[in-house]
Amino acid sequence: MNLRNKLFTAFVVLIIVPLCILGVVTYIVSSHSIEEKYSRQTEYSLKSISYSIGTVLRQMDNVTDNGIATSVFHMALAAKDPSKQDLNEEQLSLNNSQRNFRNLLYNHPAISYAFLYNLHGAVVSVFTKENFKTMPFEDFKKQPLYREVLELNGVPKWIAPHEYPELTGTEPVFTQIRLVKELSYFKNIGILVVQIKNWDIESIFRNLSPTQNMQSTQFLLVNDDGLILYDPNKTLEGKPISSVMKKTVRFGSGYQSFKTDFNDEKSIVSIYHMEDYSWNVVAVTSWASLSKETLVFAQWFIGITLLCLLAAITFNMVFMRRITGSIGVIVRFMRKVEGGDFNVQVEDRGKDELHILAKGFNDLVGQINSLFKQIKTEQKQKTQAELRVLQAQIKPHFLFNTLESINVLAIQNEGVKVSEMVHRLGNILRISIQDKEEIPLDQEIEHLRSYLEIQKFRFDDLFDYELDIPPELSRRSVLKLTLQPLVENCIQHGFEGIAYKGHIHVSCWTDRGRFILQVQDNGIGMSPEQLRKFVYMKNDKEEESGRNGDQDRHINEERRGLGVRSVADRIRIHYGEYYGLFICSSLLTGTIIQCVLPDAEWREKDDP
Repeated sequence: MNLRNKLFTAFVVLIIVPLCILGVVTYIVSSHSIEEKYSRQTEYSLKSISYSIGTVLRQMDNVTDNGIATSVFHMALAAKDPSKQDLNEEQLSLNNSQRNFRNLLYNHPAISYAFLYNLHGAVVSVFTKENFKTMPFEDFKKQPLYREVLELNGVPKWIAPHEYPELTGTEPVFTQIRLVKELSYFKNIGILVVQIKNWDIESIFRNLSPTQNMQSTQFLLVNDDGLILYDPNKTLEGKPISSVMKKTVRFGSGYQSFKTDFNDEKSIVSIYHMEDYSWNVVAVTSWASLSKETLVFAQWFIGITLLCLLAAITFNMVFMRRITGSIGVIVRFMRKVEGGDFNVQVEDRGKDELHILAKGFNDLVGQINSLFKQIKTEQKQKTQAELRVLQAQIKPHFLFNTLESINVLAIQNEGVKVSEMVHRLGNILRISIQDKEEIPLDQEIEHLRSYLEIQKFRFDDLFDYELDIPPELSRRSVLKLTLQPLVENCIQHGFEGIAYKGHIHVSCWTDRGRFILQVQDNGIGMSPEQLRKFVYMKNDKEEESGRNGDQDRHINEERRGLGVRSVADRIRIHYGEYYGLFICSSLLTGTIIQCVLPDAEWREKDDP
């Protein structure tokens, strides 16, 4: 990391980061405080709403209590079918009581419908209602609600909209169901059903809210099963609250308040369970409306932080640009030197410490460049000396074997063969004494053919050979004396002691920028231990000097691989470590030697 970035990082870490942490902590504390304050206010409001709803329902309880006390319901239930009875004194008294009760109910315009169930199955209608069919008493008795009403023993049971639509219909009405008793001996004589419209309930929800400035608050009436019974907006009635609220809630446990997503919007949900009823008053307020002040604070904080960052960037650019810029230039030039470019020079301006630093860098690079050129020259001379030594290893080795063969033929008085071998030897020496390191492949093949013919004169019927060289590759450049040592290794060692005729196949081809020469024989092959002797190691000489005690035991193996090792070393020195010899062999199956060289023509085609 450069100096400019370090200074900027220090400013961010020591000033901006603590400022951000302070802002985040303040925002969290403020949000928690707002949520807690809102929760307390909402609890009082929900209790007030709950009390107001209970007051409306209790007023209707008083109305029906009056009807029971005056025996109006008892007289109505006493007659199975009042419309078909004679107008005797009892019937006239019944009709008069019904009229009095109707007058009592008419004083409460919110009442929508009222009727009585006779425990013998008859339905006595007090108010008629269009498009509504009363549930038969036999069906009503099968409902769990019937048993609950009986267990309440005259205490009113209130049903909200959507809880029992099969009994109360689909209109948004609240229904009171209670058991009617005969007051003289408290015998069950019927069941009263009274429906009231939700006018008073709507008025309660419309006039009460947690705070006057929170216009986004939504109120709901939900039963303990999570069914939304009443929604002033008429959009959620009859739906389970779990379909619009992510958090699972257990109703019927006093007051609770929490933050969750409601209708895909983060909100504060407050729930208050109504006493004496299986209902819950729910308030849902958008968190965005509650946290307006906190958001304003967050906006101011972000603005101040951005101004601080802008000031830091300005300081970084104006005051540190020259210093860090000059140092950065020197660093970039140092990287060029690391990449091998020793001709770079930094422009030194001014009279301060940066000028001294740049001048020192230039002097240092100049010295390094001089030393590098000196080392490069010495390395080149060393490489050429190694190459000449390796070539000198091949020439005496080959001449010794060839002269030995000519001597044998001379002893045998084979004058024609001696003449032919001397001619072939002359061709070989003509190529060997050339000063060029690389020669065309066709000259190398001619040299190899002369050598093979000499060896066939010497080892008659020991082997035959095949040279498979495509004409288009005959002008490829190769190091001279590359193939002959490999073929010599086949004849001298591969065919040693075989009972069949040996065969040598020489071929070549190109493959993705590589030029490959291959020498294959069907000789005795080599074991894995012998193959390991051909693995090139930079510290071969050190290992050999440490094995003086085993010199006599390994001398034949070292001589056996001398020609092959020399070819591999020459290729590596001349072309680089990515090229050389690859040997594949196993006992009694023969040997394949591939000589991998760079294909110069392939590189020229790829160059733009």
